[in-house]
Amino acid sequence: MHRIQSDADIEAGLDTLCLLDPRLEKVRSIAGKVPLRLSEPGYQHLASIVVSQLVSRASAEAIFGRLVKMLDPLTPSAVLAADEDIFRRAGLSRPKQRTLLAVAAAVEDGLDLHHLCTLDADQAIARLTQISGIGPWTAECYLLFAAGHPDVFPTKDVALQAAVGHAFGIEPRPGEKILAALAESWSPWRGIAARLFWAYYREWKGRDAIPVE
Repeated sequence: MHRIQSDADIEAGLDTLCLLDPRLEKVRSIAGKVPLRLSEPGYQHLASIVVSQLVSRASAEAIFGRLVKMLDPLTPSAVLAADEDIFRRAGLSRPKQRTLLAVAAAVEDGLDLHHLCTLDADQAIARLTQISGIGPWTAECYLLFAAGHPDVFPTKDVALQAAVGHAFGIEPRPGEKILAALAESWSPWRGIAARLFWAYYREWKGRDAIPVE
């Protein structure tokens, strides 16, 4: 399995996707530059994705920025030792506090977030979603941006649903099941397709919806 590790991988994947589905040529022309968005695997990156759950990118950036400023470095041990007031001042909801603590405890108990990046996507997602508060969206985004998995498409992502619906004239926007069926034709480059539609969303809406790195 070839991981997405460079801008050249993005361009090669986009070329292949446009051959698989010619409709994507127009999407690509509108989307412009499709960024790589690859981050160092580990607790801090997974925590940033947890913070991004169900909020705008701008809100997630502000919350995560405050948290990192108060807990620097942002490590599992620092999170487990933190006073609840730190989470409150950062702006974290109680469910996200619990998730960050659950992930920190799992890492302290031996979960290797770097090793997860070497596994097949299904294996890694199954392991991550055993942690309380980690659902498929969070696990898939971690694998996309920490591991460069080429064939992951977060079908629960509202921005992706909206972008695909707008690009293909689907109303109302496709839900998770319909989007999953559409994305099947983009395998084994669904990770590139997700980046493409996030870039399309950015150009369409004038704001970034990709999770905080």
